[in-house]
Amino acid sequence: MKPAIKILFLILGNFLLLAFALPSCKEREQAATSVDTKAEERAIIATLDSFNRAAARADFDRYFGFYTDDAIFAGTDATERWDLPAFKVWSKPYFDRGKAWDFTAIERHIYFDKTGSLAWFDELLNTQMKICRGSGVLVKKGNDWKVAQYILSATVPNPVLDSVITMKAPVEDSLINSLLKK
Repeated sequence: MKPAIKILFLILGNFLLLAFALPSCKEREQAATSVDTKAEERAIIATLDSFNRAAARADFDRYFGFYTDDAIFAGTDATERWDLPAFKVWSKPYFDRGKAWDFTAIERHIYFDKTGSLAWFDELLNTQMKICRGSGVLVKKGNDWKVAQYILSATVPNPVLDSVITMKAPVEDSLINSLLKK
């Protein structure tokens, strides 16, 4: 047999072997949907509750252990968007006082991507600022869920929204103007 034909048969044989050995798209999708989302949801609830308790107890190391190394935190003020090192610096004085913030979930919704290794959530929180909304993205790292992004928003009831807008307009108009100039 000529070398070119041998190479062709070798390539064809390897192709067929790979084609039958690799899972199909449908098999990969079925494997992804076989994740026990109820169990993962319970794990995320436990993670978020522990995350909030760590802040309430001012346990700096435990609280920040719930974040990914590249996490982003966005707070209630438009200027509050930090990467993890900057958020640690900003929040350290609060933790050093012995109590950072005390948030308790009063409603929570959790969603998963098809792989079951990425989740996002939104929740209403009882806080010292009254009701706030927390939302974020979690990624599965080994057996643990880690916060990759957290966004804290103050809620404003519609009946008082106009007065809140009037109060915040002078500060935020200035911020809007400076951001638009960038």
